[in-house]
Amino acid sequence: MATDKAYKVLARQKDISNKKAKELIDRGLVFVEDRKVKIARAEIHTETIFRVEYPEEIEILYQDSDIIAINKPAQVDSYDIQDAIEGAELLHRLDRDTSGVLLLGKNRAFIDKAIQAFKSRSVEKHYVAWVEGVLYEKIEIDEPIFTVKKGKAFSMIDPVRGKKAHTIVKPEELQGKKSKVHIEITTGRTHQIRVHLAHIGHPIVGDEQYGSRTQAKRVLLHSAKMKLFDYEFHAKEPKDIARYK
Repeated sequence: MATDKAYKVLARQKDISNKKAKELIDRGLVFVEDRKVKIARAEIHTETIFRVEYPEEIEILYQDSDIIAINKPAQVDSYDIQDAIEGAELLHRLDRDTSGVLLLGKNRAFIDKAIQAFKSRSVEKHYVAWVEGVLYEKIEIDEPIFTVKKGKAFSMIDPVRGKKAHTIVKPEELQGKKSKVHIEITTGRTHQIRVHLAHIGHPIVGDEQYGSRTQAKRVLLHSAKMKLFDYEFHAKEPKDIARYK
């Protein structure tokens, strides 16, 4: 059976350019049955049937003259949202795979004040996730995190070089050998939740980078609620978070 590079097969099948096909694979939007296509240049049978899952429309939760709150879909880069909203600047970031509340500021004075609030840990950040294994009780994790930012960012627990990081995890629901958990973080280190949960033996479902062995369309992490100054924003859980399969 004939083979060709995955992005070329996809381009022919969907009648798009090779460049566009490669970009869709790199963004994690291309699947064969339930498996994500990860390498655009991988050799694949030319008869392979691809499925492209485009992100949902971006929902605006709230806006005024200072702030805009977005319910970010999974598989969309935070910076792409910033680029799409004229005159708005990110106040923080969510990983590409993470869905939920994302905040942007609309004027310099507010942006500077809000960024200072994030730095001084006075922003409340609540997440929900599905994790590997059965979690029975509340756990607080205080392990310093060090991040290597060469190429794809990677974080690790490092008592010497790491920066203080604090995560509170509470169990919400069990489904087989998976647990749905509520997470609150008071710090905002790169990949903090993912690293801390992996450290206690409960990596987030779909998070292969930090040890999950379960195939999923994405890392099952959602930013559910944020409180900044007098604002409070809630993002409804998408289907894959609301109920695990």
